[in-house]
Amino acid sequence: MKWLLRGLSSSVGTKQVMALTGIGLLGFVLVHMLGNLQVFLGQEAYNAYAAKLQSLGGLLWVARLGLLALFLAHIACAVKLTMRNKAARPVPYAVKEPLASTMASRSMVLSGLVILAFVIYHLLHFTLGVTDPAAYHLTDSLGQHDVYSMFVLGFQKAPVAIAYVIAMLCLGLHLAHGIQSLFQTLGWNGPRYRPLTKAIGLGITGLIVAGNIAMPLAVLFGVIRLPGAGA
Repeated sequence: MKWLLRGLSSSVGTKQVMALTGIGLLGFVLVHMLGNLQVFLGQEAYNAYAAKLQSLGGLLWVARLGLLALFLAHIACAVKLTMRNKAARPVPYAVKEPLASTMASRSMVLSGLVILAFVIYHLLHFTLGVTDPAAYHLTDSLGQHDVYSMFVLGFQKAPVAIAYVIAMLCLGLHLAHGIQSLFQTLGWNGPRYRPLTKAIGLGITGLIVAGNIAMPLAVLFGVIRLPGAGA
């Protein structure tokens, strides 16, 4: 944790730590989405994927704890920078005109809070099985944890599916600005490369939002169904 404490001692260091933890979280979001897209392959493939993850045992918990550390460090950096910005200007502008800012940049705190709430609910929903314990304990014909059916039963509830879609749209707003800030902080956003980094950022953001929204909507509209469900 010494690297984090050193980073938080200055604004530049805090931004660098935030960028590096952001890269780690972005990588996880992409891998997590690609894994979950296997739900389109059906119950057998999706449950086999989930069983393979669970077979990692202790390594899976090491990965989870590492991810938690990245997430907490990212939040700590965001809070630190927000507090420093407020301290630097205790008296707000009489008229605040968002000249160069975008909706994504102006909503970073709000979208971050929505994402935090979503992560907590997501863990309670799929990882801990608190919100629907009956579905969480389902097993398939092979005796494996029936993650596929739990997934479908969860997103068949319109409020749950809609909440996930809203959370993903907020994630998209957060990433749209966050990825550009990441490039800038690491010195990869000079005038020559700015169009390229902007395109990369928007491309990654669009891919993540589209992929994650497709799954709950596919369940809600009956594209993905429970095993044995009629057409």
